[in-house]
Amino acid sequence: MLMSLKGTLEISGFKVDTASDGQAALGKLKAGLKPDLIITDINMPKMDGIELIREARKLLRFTPILALTTESQQGKRDEAKKNGATGWLVKPVGGADLVKVIRQVIPGA
Repeated sequence: MLMSLKGTLEISGFKVDTASDGQAALGKLKAGLKPDLIITDINMPKMDGIELIREARKLLRFTPILALTTESQQGKRDEAKKNGATGWLVKPVGGADLVKVIRQVIPGA
């Protein structure tokens, strides 16, 4: 899934950096990576997406964060939003739909 999304976004002209889990993503952010957007799954090994959102918000206050997951439960959505998620997408999401949402949260993208 990760590589499929990466390919779709690169074909659409976006530069993409990936991480295999929440800890790896947070490590990249702490090392100085400054993305225009973070897309995270809620269910990941080592550090889930909610914790990643919480920790990323401490480092990147205004960077949009999209939660992309199969979790359709309102409680998970509320928790993600409470911790700083900008938006929520339920998988499976088509490439065109994902690109459309990205362009909505990043004007000029």
